[in-house]
Amino acid sequence: MSTIRLILAVSLILSLSTTLLRAEQRDDGPATEATLEVLLSTIRANRKALVAVNLGLSDDEAATFWPVYDRYQQEIEAIGDRLVAVIQDYTANFRDLSNAKATKLVEDYLAVEADRIRVRRAYVDEFAKSLPGRKVARFYQIENKIDAVLRYDLAATIPVVEEASGAPAR
Repeated sequence: MSTIRLILAVSLILSLSTTLLRAEQRDDGPATEATLEVLLSTIRANRKALVAVNLGLSDDEAATFWPVYDRYQQEIEAIGDRLVAVIQDYTANFRDLSNAKATKLVEDYLAVEADRIRVRRAYVDEFAKSLPGRKVARFYQIENKIDAVLRYDLAATIPVVEEASGAPAR
């Protein structure tokens, strides 16, 4: 039953994020930034609710887990904000992207991903102080499933770099 709850909740986030991202793409004005902020806020709030519903914490576990989770999320959110900046930089420049700019964006993206992994690894022991190993594994599975759905949806909105006309393929 908890798998169904996770799927339904992630589907709700997915449909909301799709709607907001599509609205953002059509609007080049100041509302675009506000739309993105609403999207990020919604995802962050729903992520915690998804974790709460699907982790099944006892009162004692919850008392020690949530403060660690909040610190973890602050670090992950800062990294997520960097990813958003890289994506915004890319989408603003993808039509006339130079080779140097493309390489810089790839390096920036990989640095963000490396930092995300570093934070996730750093918190395994912290979470293990609050939860048994199986619940720690479940927590990371829930996080990964949410991220996979969001990344899939995000990938659908990001255009692929096209080969420059007349340029040799490499």
